[in-house]
Amino acid sequence: MPQSTAEAGTDVQSNGSHTAPGPGIDASTAEIERIFKLQRAHQYTVAKTTARERKEKLKRLEAAFLARREDIRKALYDDYRKHPSEVDLTEVFPVTSEIKHAVRHLSKWMRPHRVKTPMALLGARSYVHYEPKGVVLIIAPWNFPINLTFGPLVAALAAGNCVVIKPSEHTPHASAVTRSIIEEVFDESEVAVVEGGIETSTALLAQPFNHIFFTGAPSIGKVVMEAAAKHLTSVTLELGGKSPVIVDETAQVDAAAHRVAWAKYTNNGQICLAPDYVFVHESRKQEFLQKVAKNIEKFYGIDARRSDSYARIVNDRHYSRLNGYLEDAKQKGATVAYGGRTDGSEDYIEPTILTDVDPTSQVMTEEIFGPLLPVYSFKTLDEPIAVINSKEKPLALYVYSRSKKNTQRIIQNTRAGGTCINHSAVHFFNNYLPFGGSNNSGIGKGHGFFGFEAFSNARGILKQITPFTALDLLTAPYNALKQKLIDISIRFF
Repeated sequence: MPQSTAEAGTDVQSNGSHTAPGPGIDASTAEIERIFKLQRAHQYTVAKTTARERKEKLKRLEAAFLARREDIRKALYDDYRKHPSEVDLTEVFPVTSEIKHAVRHLSKWMRPHRVKTPMALLGARSYVHYEPKGVVLIIAPWNFPINLTFGPLVAALAAGNCVVIKPSEHTPHASAVTRSIIEEVFDESEVAVVEGGIETSTALLAQPFNHIFFTGAPSIGKVVMEAAAKHLTSVTLELGGKSPVIVDETAQVDAAAHRVAWAKYTNNGQICLAPDYVFVHESRKQEFLQKVAKNIEKFYGIDARRSDSYARIVNDRHYSRLNGYLEDAKQKGATVAYGGRTDGSEDYIEPTILTDVDPTSQVMTEEIFGPLLPVYSFKTLDEPIAVINSKEKPLALYVYSRSKKNTQRIIQNTRAGGTCINHSAVHFFNNYLPFGGSNNSGIGKGHGFFGFEAFSNARGILKQITPFTALDLLTAPYNALKQKLIDISIRFF
């Protein structure tokens, strides 16, 4: 659930109506280098830990994490008024689920993976050994500061790495809790939290980490990738994009409206996986609009401002950005079909549905990352497919349809990091599925084995069993007989 393309800035912002501590003081370059060298010296000790030792480590992390559950809830409320139940659902559960999944499967992941050996190499055995990459950096976002810090951390620990964590300065309460949990469980020679703003990030990116896991905006992802390239450091980039929804004429509109509204307005729309814009078949559009509005009121009441279940925009700058998107859309002819009320004094934007949106409006050219939902109608699937393919590949694409033919046509003619059919965003919670984007929406995958794999080097190993091999017959000096054997190998093997 990465943050939006609007998250280019790393400067600290106030949180409007909430009192927040300042971020940790920017760590000095000397301090960052000290931690990096400490972990680099300790990496092989950590790498040699057994599956049992790593699982015990993960269980200790889970225990400390759950012991601070109330602190996590309070921190997210203080950072942007996130309801405790929503914190449990979107911040706590994904982490505990990831830990349980890793503990359940880690022994299997760590075992040598036997692979076939071709006939040409008869007499040998081959397998893949997953070894830790070494010292890794996790750069976390503000929109899910607990989930998207500890989730990658679980994978990195399962793979046997030393880890440096850079939490977001935009959610200082969550960062403080993160630091407290990490320092309770780990020595800094294995896992360390480094807080600060852009200077800290710059100093961290100057270090020759073995892998960087970044969650955030594509614009900052490019900066991370450029810095990583200087050291040939591998990266996993979980980015964002405009995730579209298609609701066809066969869809169950009740379910579609309920699930789109849930995925769009949870966390005040500050989710990279949130439906960014919707195409509804013209025969179902009015029904869909009415039922999304009905679900908004079911979730948050007639006035969402009064609901303790409705979060706020994270800070003044993002409120201003979103309010600007809304005003720009209205100036270009958009109709506010529902909502539209705002209040800058508390960074509040009402759940809002827009129709008649000009395609050049900012809500259609930028990732929204807030509670604004443009809805269009279509006659044939060619229309939404053409719009989707005119934009960068999204992190997710959602299809609501009871037609297998329509569903397959959409999947085969579009590209996306992931897809849900007849639901929205829930593929994130399935640890058996790879999670990540494609090109502008991300590089690499996470969750479950795919996260373990991201933080590992798949080391191919061939072990010769027999004392003699066919290759021994083909070494120099070459002659006609050897050439004939080579020709036979080319032809049959």
